[in-house]
Parts: sequence; C-alpha cells; structure tokens
Amino acid sequence: MEENVLYKTEGAVATVTLNRPAVMNSLNWDLCREAVSILDRADKDESVRAVVFTGAGKAFCAGGDLGMLKGLRDAAERYDCISMGGGLLAEKLRALNKPVIAMVNGVAAGAGFNLALSSDIIIASVKARFAQSFSLVGLVPDAGGHYLLPRIVGLAKAKELMFTGDMISAEEALRLGLINWAVSEDELAEKTYALAARLAAGPPLALKFIKKALNRSMDDNWGNVLEAEAAHQAICLCTEDHQEGVKAFFEKRPPQFKGR
Repeated sequence: MEENVLYKTEGAVATVTLNRPAVMNSLNWDLCREAVSILDRADKDESVRAVVFTGAGKAFCAGGDLGMLKGLRDAAERYDCISMGGGLLAEKLRALNKPVIAMVNGVAAGAGFNLALSSDIIIASVKARFAQSFSLVGLVPDAGGHYLLPRIVGLAKAKELMFTGDMISAEEALRLGLINWAVSEDELAEKTYALAARLAAGPPLALKFIKKALNRSMDDNWGNVLEAEAAHQAICLCTEDHQEGVKAFFEKRPPQFKGR
C-alpha cells in the first residue's frame, strides 16, 4: 500500500512529502492525519532542527480531494473533516517548534496554498502556481487562509484572490510577498536544502522562540510582545548556545550550537 506521506531525515533536516501525486497531492482524511502525526514525530525528535515540507510529483498540493468531500454524509462530518483535517495540519505547521520551509514544486491551490502560507518560509519553483481556488467550486477558504492571506497581502488583495480564484505565477507571488524566493526548477531542491541546513545549524531554542513571538505578534499588542521578548531572552541568556555564540563571535569562527 502506498504511503500518503513520506518522511526522511538527513542530518538535522527532516523532509515531509505529501505523496498522492496521481491526484496532485490533494488532501484526504488519511493524508492529513498521517502528516500531522509525522510532523509531531519531527517536532519531538531532538536531532531534527529544520523541516522541509513538499509534495511528490509535479504538484505541491491541489487542495482538498473533491471526491472525498462529495462523499461526506452530513454537516457534522463535513465540519470534522475540514477542522480536523486541513485545519489541524495547517495549525501543526504553524505551531511546530522548528523552522518549516515549504518547497513548492508546482501548483499550490486551495488548502494547498494555505498550507504553504502556514509554513515559515516558502521557496517556490518559477513554474509553481498559486490559487485560492475555493470559490470556483462554491466553497470558502479553509486551512487558515482567511487569517493568513490578508495579513500578508492586505485585505483588498486577499478579497480579490479569494473572490476570483485566479491563478497567479510564482513571480507574482514573490512580488506580493507571499513567498520568499522564486528559483529555477533545477535549483529548487539545492536552494531549499541549503537554507534548511543553515537553519538547522542555528540555535534551536532561540529559533523556536523567534517563531512563536512572530506568530503571536500578528494579533498581540505592543506590551505583551515586549513581555514575551523579555521572558524568552531571559531563558536564552542562560543557555550554552548563547555562551557558544558569544565565544565564537570573539574567536571569529562559526558557532556550533547544540540546542542546550
């Protein structure tokens, strides 16, 4: 039986791959549950310090599996499928205590687009395409799209993308600030894993706190953000990683962070 999600580690970098290429890695209940479980495994593995999230074949993720959605029997089942499927997967990516890089190798549509946005950094092939395609099939965005998209592109542009369902290029996504890099198809893996290795070599506790604080800052007020910064900094100042960073700075060499 083919696995819905593939998992591998190389050094301190884990790769989580959605593996339904015949249907453009569209999301069904089994895939979402497996992906959440595997991400939880990566989160708990202290040897893993960065995660690459991608799709098998020519697509990143085409969104929800419409065939599966059509077969849901009642409103309660439909709600559970969305909230405990794509919604839970998006939340897991966002809450992971390690940096997550979405390597977008092709189409990222519907919930697939929003899973990419739930990651921390997005590196896309110039051949990638992005669409909030929900309205084209009479649905509303899910997997956190209503929260994430307007905070990145502004309310007016978010409405345009969600109302029309228009497909945009990687170059346009880069211009709008939706992705970090748009690179050639041949360079995609190389660039992604080079950045993943760089993040994996960073101070794990500090990066975890930076991610949490930045995500929190999307909603919180100035005073609460300052308090969180002070609390996190007090912890980091007591770590061996901080001592190593200072020592390496004065010795003019790269630091060797251990996560302690």
